[in-house]
Amino acid sequence: MLFDDEETPAPAASAPPWDILVVDDEQAVHQVTELVMSDFEFDGRRVRFTHCYSGAEARGQLTEPGRFALVLLDVVMESEHAGLELVRYIREELGDRNVRIVLRTGQPGQAPQALVLKTYDINDYREKTELTHAKLSTVFYSGLRAYRDLMRLERARQGLRRSIDAITQVCDSDNLRHFCSAVLDQASALLGHAAEGVCASRLNAYAAARQPGRLQVLAVTPAYAGLQPEETLEHLPPPVRDAFLRCMAEQADHYGPLYYACYYRTRDGNESLLYMSFSEPVEEAERELLGMFSANVAITYEKLLAREEAEATQAAIIHILGEALESRSAASGGHVERVGEIAAMLAQAVDMPAGAVRQLRQAAPLHDIGHAGIPDAILNQPGPLDAAQRARMQGHSDIGWQMLSRSQQPVLKLAARIAHEHHERWDGAGYPQGLRGADISLAARITALADFVDAMVSPRCYRPPHTLQHALDEVREGSGSRFDPALASLLLQNTDYLHNLYRRHPPT
Repeated sequence: MLFDDEETPAPAASAPPWDILVVDDEQAVHQVTELVMSDFEFDGRRVRFTHCYSGAEARGQLTEPGRFALVLLDVVMESEHAGLELVRYIREELGDRNVRIVLRTGQPGQAPQALVLKTYDINDYREKTELTHAKLSTVFYSGLRAYRDLMRLERARQGLRRSIDAITQVCDSDNLRHFCSAVLDQASALLGHAAEGVCASRLNAYAAARQPGRLQVLAVTPAYAGLQPEETLEHLPPPVRDAFLRCMAEQADHYGPLYYACYYRTRDGNESLLYMSFSEPVEEAERELLGMFSANVAITYEKLLAREEAEATQAAIIHILGEALESRSAASGGHVERVGEIAAMLAQAVDMPAGAVRQLRQAAPLHDIGHAGIPDAILNQPGPLDAAQRARMQGHSDIGWQMLSRSQQPVLKLAARIAHEHHERWDGAGYPQGLRGADISLAARITALADFVDAMVSPRCYRPPHTLQHALDEVREGSGSRFDPALASLLLQNTDYLHNLYRRHPPT
């Protein structure tokens, strides 16, 4: 079983050797160095030598930072300062600040120790006479220990950067399912390993929004593509099921050599679960990084869950309000919903951000909320309105603005402006303010077009419905006068969308 504490561990892979670069124009120096240090071992890793006989040859080996842990470097080779020039190349041009550089010279007078240590970024200075095992061991231990510690710091720094980047990517998600998919993607990217996983949640027994106590699969990677959004624990693959059960029992993260299961319980008692399986063993430092990432993600998850529930409640209230107003007006069934759909389509066509599209879809159905202040006799009069009735009817734009503008909620503030401006015209001949062109808000221009099309194809108490083609002809005729010409053009380019919409939701 996956969680059996008596499980026999897989044999550990042998650690890679430390790569050492020896740069010297004397063959004997290479031979003695390798002979004396051939059995050297540090931190469970042996050494591997690469030999170069000039500064130019060494540059050919030093093509990228991080290849070598230690460089043993002669000063005088093809020129008096070939070694010192190579030091500058490594540090400044190659940009490798971590490799440990030990200068070795047989002619100390050519490169005085105090001057070299002060001027060049080297880590040690030795004479070639110091080729005994004891002397070289001291050099190797100090150099490799410093390199190891530097690389630990570098990995921690890179891990922190990846963690911040990953959390930023996750937090940019605009809904819960996108968020969970981003979590799976970024958890894999965070560690740099190929990974598969499942992200799920379980609401507490008092949650009313969804079936309490039932597991909800929010996102999966391709290996788990067969899972359904609503699953019982029994239907999960055994490793995932067992990991989740153990996490919930212990209310803590759990891991093994090739997997990591994250657990987080919100203040409301909801449980967030993440299972990741990896293609190669995950080290302790990587598990710590994943745990830190998961803790930050869990906090964001809780806030996003609360936001989604609040938005769902707001959307439901707006929908109910729109339908209630529709029921007492001349509008046909489904009018406000279709106006929201058409408005969202046009918003996407003009490249509005996804969040703005969602807000417009919710706000556009409230364009005629001011009808609440208009008498039924005027709303449902089967014949033409007289001048007084028409003036009263046009007042619904101001009424809608007054009703909605007091709210500080972004959707309702947007709806207030739409209600106030959706009867303005591109040529300035509309009401109630006589706004012209781009002085009319984009949301109101979009909603005006959506409202016009759906009103034309819907039956009214004073006329039968028109065809969609007739409505589109009217849009074409009114482009540049009644309607924003750019929006009218976009609508006329999306007639297939409109035909599909009215097949799915015909006016009644």
